[in-house]
Amino acid sequence: MALRQIRLREDEILRKKCKEVKVFDDKLKSLLDDMAETMYHHNGCGLAAPQVGILKRAIVIDIGEGLVELVNPVVLKTKGRVKDNEGCLSVPGLAGPVIRPRWAKVAGYTRDGEKTIIEGEDLMARCFCHEVDHLEGVLYTDKLEGELFEVEDEEEKKV
Repeated sequence: MALRQIRLREDEILRKKCKEVKVFDDKLKSLLDDMAETMYHHNGCGLAAPQVGILKRAIVIDIGEGLVELVNPVVLKTKGRVKDNEGCLSVPGLAGPVIRPRWAKVAGYTRDGEKTIIEGEDLMARCFCHEVDHLEGVLYTDKLEGELFEVEDEEEKKV
């Protein structure tokens, strides 16, 4: 495993649509391992492959309930709406209000290429949607429902 450099919001790669993963090999597993290590190192709760410069559809999330890895994730269904402050490792030191679903169901694949479906509420639903947006070249700052503000609290700034 290795720490990877997090791309910041000015980086053009964050605005590109990611390619579907077609090969589930050791290279993909290394990417997922590196993404998790990088996310934990920076005290984040989610990270998408383009944030480390790789245009592949892969995300990792951990909201304190254990690591979730999804390859080629697709949001199948959502329910509810909640406005809450959101941050991002690619937009350090800032947060802002974004409306996201209260609940989400996501389909994807494991690191071994097995189909999986995961449901999540509240922060997990927010993370699913935030990270899948990254795979489409969308940042949370594109969806603000108010102004960005500076944050000191590590918990608040890194969705």
